[in-house]
Amino acid sequence: MTDRMLASRLKAGETLFTSWSSLPDPLVAEVLASFDLDAVTLDMQHGGHHEDSVLRAVGPILAAGKSAIVRIPVGRFDFASRALDFGADAVIAPMINSVADARAFAASVKYPPLGQRSWGPAFAMPRRREKSSSAWLAQSNDKTLAFAMIETREALAALDGILEVDGIDGVLVGPSDFSIAWTEGREMNPALDDMMEAIASIAGRVTAAGKHAAIYVVDPGLTGRYVEMGFRLFALGSDVKYLALGAASQLDAARKSIAPR
Repeated sequence: MTDRMLASRLKAGETLFTSWSSLPDPLVAEVLASFDLDAVTLDMQHGGHHEDSVLRAVGPILAAGKSAIVRIPVGRFDFASRALDFGADAVIAPMINSVADARAFAASVKYPPLGQRSWGPAFAMPRRREKSSSAWLAQSNDKTLAFAMIETREALAALDGILEVDGIDGVLVGPSDFSIAWTEGREMNPALDDMMEAIASIAGRVTAAGKHAAIYVVDPGLTGRYVEMGFRLFALGSDVKYLALGAASQLDAARKSIAPR
């Protein structure tokens, strides 16, 4: 099996960036993979990605030498094993609020005896240029990553137990939902200063457990602060946001170039 960059680079302590893809078109994923990013995340929860778009988008991401990550819908652990069979490096599961949730998620992404993932890498192996089934089986549990999303007070309370689950490789903090939970529904503010201590505690507990800490970044200016907390994988904006920023930049430059009359 060729080395899966995401697992090895996170293990080495690198700071990595992934885009967040909502537009369910392989051409968009291909363009995202051409940017100076480390990975592309295909969002099936709130984004438009679906089974077919994930199948078709993972290929060009890997062909560009980037890692492919898939966020599945809430509770759809069957999609986790599908994403890995298509060649994804990692799966993100939202709303992992208990140890039972974490166990069910881990079971779907790891082969026995660690989990219950069934055999079927018909797309993944050729996309990785791997011909040996025995090598694939021997390495997959270490090379494919399971990220549990921590977004609620229940998840925060259960975090230590979630981290103890074999097969959970890390967590990804969703600060927007976390802010809603933190303020008991009064506010959605992913940059809420009042919750930053709690977010820092999550990163500290994750790294102390020897696992990977990731976070969605709404405000790029917070990235340095997150790095100091211990986070190493950052979801930095979405394809829709990139389009909006690019369009605004182009229009602004064009309008500024027109001399006032």
